[in-house]
Amino acid sequence: KVAGPSRGLNYIRKNLGFSKEAIKDALENSLKRIQTDYIDLYQLHWPERKTNCFGVKNYQYDEKEQWKENFFEVVNTLNDYIKEGKIRHYGISNETPYGMLRYLEEAKCNDLLQPVTIQNPYNLLNRTFEIGNAEISIKKKVGLLAYSPLAFGVLSGKFLTGKRHPNSRIALFPQMARYNNDQVNYAVKKYAEIAKKYQLSFTQMSLAFVNQQPFVTSNIIGATNLKQLEENTDSINLTLTEEIMKEIESVFVLQPNPAP
Repeated sequence: KVAGPSRGLNYIRKNLGFSKEAIKDALENSLKRIQTDYIDLYQLHWPERKTNCFGVKNYQYDEKEQWKENFFEVVNTLNDYIKEGKIRHYGISNETPYGMLRYLEEAKCNDLLQPVTIQNPYNLLNRTFEIGNAEISIKKKVGLLAYSPLAFGVLSGKFLTGKRHPNSRIALFPQMARYNNDQVNYAVKKYAEIAKKYQLSFTQMSLAFVNQQPFVTSNIIGATNLKQLEENTDSINLTLTEEIMKEIESVFVLQPNPAP
């Protein structure tokens, strides 16, 4: 990935952003670090412009924002690296419907290859991708690489008792407060009840829900031990019935997107 402007991550490199020079610097150093000649999928980590991502619910326009539109330059630069053989495909991350459409528009109008993936958060507690991105994802073939499918482990049910392991992601990253509020706790309890009713692993039910979405290309799981990894990967063998999906939807209607 190539990181956008700093969100407190200045240690990544000096010239954060998607200028031609910044992308070259990021890509060349990535190739050196992983000791390879090419990268199969190279993604833009987050937008350069100000958007409502990373827990921000509403878009707020800033007339003093310094960003200047450069969608064509970014698409063209990434296409150049595809031609050089340094990357095979490219994708976007943490993007809005506007961002998706602009990248697609520039690719189409200039006879360039389009992004093939979008890596955004998606889980039972955050289905905002369905509102504007999902239709584009399906019809324009930009598959979702769903991250945080278990919402920092919250959708495994391990925090229902109120106890938190000091090494858990939710404890290590307290700034991710969107996974810790009354609305989240209510929804998690309701979803856990559905899993218990149908004698399912709560973890696997949560992951299976993501897997079954037609716009999902891959589900990015995370595990800290082999037991968790096996439980996660076994979710590919679970298909939720229409009855279970309806019950999940009934909870969603009562408490939609408590952790955007």
